[in-house]
Amino acid sequence: MSNMFKTAILLAVLTAMLILIGGAIGGRQGMMVAFVLAMAMNFFSYWFSDKIVLSMYGAQPIDEAQAPRLYAILRRLTTRAQIPMPRVYLIPTDTPNAFATGRNPEHAAVAVTEGIMRILDEDELEGVLAHELSHVKNRDVLISTIAATLAGAITYLAHMAQWAAMFGGRRDDDEGGSPFGAILMAVLAPIAAMLVQMAVSRSREYQADATGARVAGKPWGLAKALEKLQMAQQVAPMEANPATAHLFIVNPLSGRAFMNLFSTHPPIEDRIARLRAMRI
Repeated sequence: MSNMFKTAILLAVLTAMLILIGGAIGGRQGMMVAFVLAMAMNFFSYWFSDKIVLSMYGAQPIDEAQAPRLYAILRRLTTRAQIPMPRVYLIPTDTPNAFATGRNPEHAAVAVTEGIMRILDEDELEGVLAHELSHVKNRDVLISTIAATLAGAITYLAHMAQWAAMFGGRRDDDEGGSPFGAILMAVLAPIAAMLVQMAVSRSREYQADATGARVAGKPWGLAKALEKLQMAQQVAPMEANPATAHLFIVNPLSGRAFMNLFSTHPPIEDRIARLRAMRI
């Protein structure tokens, strides 16, 4: 299944969720408002979702003079992967992590945290960056970023539906269901959005690990990096929006038992085992 088709399916599913939540809040009129909102969000998600996500984490652009090691690794990897050099951003947090975003390889960005720059050696950082560039090369950064933007909107509207139902925001005769329906939608919609992300993301992570290992030329670099990142996340999970968790190389919500039920990432132990078993 092509990533363009996956993107279309994802947009359709998340748009339907937005419309259903709109109906739960405001009946037929609410569905129309949600439909218009969904169309607008689809447009802005395609063109501006990367900027939205980067701004959510306070990511700041950095140039080669500020991060010569990072740029040297990226130039080496983009040459091997035969993709353009992405824009580079630094996230001001000590928790080590990284993600890629953008609608295509020509408009991609890679963001790394201050923490990951400190704790990884050259080979490990190369493995992480190769993984992120593989997302760019495989053209799945668009679907990931759109999922983050629209799932966040669904969660926000679901909370609105919950409050509207609790405080009598809808009447039982308002061309729709009862407040109980709004509460049910408020509970189920964020879970459904997470499950859609999870279905898209898990196979994507395995693929990016394998592609990245081949681009870097040494699977053990990424394997060692994942071990370090796993330990760091268990000690100090990152303050991240659950709607964007699937963007990161490791789940930034690790250590939160409830959130792990809806993890968008495959188990790190499995990823490490696959990498160590690779022969290049």
